[in-house]
Amino acid sequence: MNRSPSLSSRSPSSRSRPGVLALLGVFALALGACSDDATPISEARAEGTGAEVTVEGYVSVQPGAFVSALGDEGFALQDGTGGIYVKLDPKQTFGLGAHVRVSGTLDEQNQLRILKAEAADVELLSGTQLVPAKEVGTGAVNESVEGTLIDVTGAITQTFQDDSPYGYKLYFNDGTGEVQVFVHVSAGFDKATLQALTLGQRIRVVGLAAQYETTYEVAPRAPSDLTVLP
Repeated sequence: MNRSPSLSSRSPSSRSRPGVLALLGVFALALGACSDDATPISEARAEGTGAEVTVEGYVSVQPGAFVSALGDEGFALQDGTGGIYVKLDPKQTFGLGAHVRVSGTLDEQNQLRILKAEAADVELLSGTQLVPAKEVGTGAVNESVEGTLIDVTGAITQTFQDDSPYGYKLYFNDGTGEVQVFVHVSAGFDKATLQALTLGQRIRVVGLAAQYETTYEVAPRAPSDLTVLP
C-alpha cells in the first residue's frame, strides 16, 4: 500500500459522518467547553473542504508521531465534541495534554479529515489535561469516531505486514468486525516486537481513530499504547 501523502479536494458531503454528537456525552465533562471564538471540533469537521475555522482543545497525539506516513510534524487535537488531525510544520514543542487553539483550513488527506495550519496560527493556552481514550469495539472504528483517541481490544486476525517506510500493519477483531492497526514507523515501535505477535493473540491498542482511503484504522502513538493481554 502506497501511503505517500496527498491532499484530496473531495467535498465532505460525499462522506457519511454519523454519530458525531454521540461523543458529546463521553468527552464533554472531561475536556470542557471551548472559548467563544472557537468552533467546536465536531462542527468544524462538518464544514466544507476549504473552510477557514478556529478550534481549541487538548493534544491527543503528540507532534511528529505520525510524520513517517502523513509527511508532516502535526498533532491531533480533541475537545468535548470530537477530534481532528492538525497538519503543519515545523514540529511544535508541546506534548500530550497541552491546551491549544489552532486556526486553519479544512481538507482531507487520503480521506482523513485534517486541519491544515501554519505554526504562526497555533496558540498554546494555559492548563494541561490528558485526553481520555473512548473504549470502542473493533467493528465501531469508523467515521463516527475518526479523529478521536480510542481504546480497542481484540484478537489478532492478520499478523505483521511491512508497509515501510510509512509503517507496519496488523489486524484484530473482538467479534464485532476486523479493523486495521497502523503503526507509524515514527511512533518508535520495535519492528521485531511487532513481528513476534502471533495469530489469535489478544492485544489492547490505544490510538487515533484514523482513515487511509477506504480503510479505517487505529494508530498508536507510542509503544506503550499497544499491550499484549494474557
